[in-house]
Amino acid sequence: MCSRPVVFLAGVHVGCNELFGGERVHAIHDLKGKTIAVPSTSYGGPQYTILVALLSYVGLDYRKDVSLSSVLPMSRCSSSPKARSTRFWRCRRCHRNSRAKKIGHVVLSMATDRPWSQYFCCLVVAHKNFVRKHPVAAKRAVRAILKADQICALEPERVARSIVDRGFTKSYEYALQTMRDVPYGRWRQYDPEDAVRFYALRLHEGGVIKSTPQKILSQGTDWRFLNELKKELKG
Repeated sequence: MCSRPVVFLAGVHVGCNELFGGERVHAIHDLKGKTIAVPSTSYGGPQYTILVALLSYVGLDYRKDVSLSSVLPMSRCSSSPKARSTRFWRCRRCHRNSRAKKIGHVVLSMATDRPWSQYFCCLVVAHKNFVRKHPVAAKRAVRAILKADQICALEPERVARSIVDRGFTKSYEYALQTMRDVPYGRWRQYDPEDAVRFYALRLHEGGVIKSTPQKILSQGTDWRFLNELKKELKG
C-alpha cells in the first residue's frame, strides 16, 4: 500500500473489475492452487490490491494459496496454452476483448456480485498536505470528478466518443459498453467510509497493511467536501 500521507475524499463508482476463469473455476474458492494473471504484480498496484482483498475475504492467502503472474498480452490470449489455463483479473474494458475471443467465463463481477457491488472500488484520494493548504482547490477537484461521474451515467455515448477521440481505445463499441456496465452516478447512494472499512479489514487480515481499519478511517479520510457537495449539487 502507498505510504504517502494521503486522504480519501469521496467515492466515485463500483464495479470496474471482473475475474475470468476456465471451466474448472466457478467460485473464488476454486482459485486455490491456480495461477491468476493480473496487469501488475507490483506491491500495492490497484488491481493486485483488490485481488488480495477478494482472496482474503474467502480465506485464501495470496502468498501461499495462489500464484500471481503478469498478464499476457491480449493478442496472445486466443492461442497460448498458458492463457487458456490462467485466471484473468482485469478491468472490464480489457475483458471485452476476452469475451470477443471467447476466453473463459465471468467468475465474479464487482458490478453485480455482493458484497463487492455494495462498496466503492474507486475513490477520490489527495495528498493530505494539499488538502490542508488548498481546501478550496481540493473541493473544486472533488466537485469536477463527481460531476464527470454523473455525466458517465447520463450520457454514456458522449463519454465513449470522448474516450475514443482522446486515444484511450480504438473501439467505440467497447468504450460504450464499459460506460453502460460500470455503475456510474451512484456516489450519493453508497457510503465511502463503509468501503474504506471493508477493504482495510480485508487487507489487514491478508497481511498487506499493518494499520487497522479504525486507524485508517481516523487518519486517512476527510468527508467534509463530499458532505457539502451532497447538499450543493442537484440529485
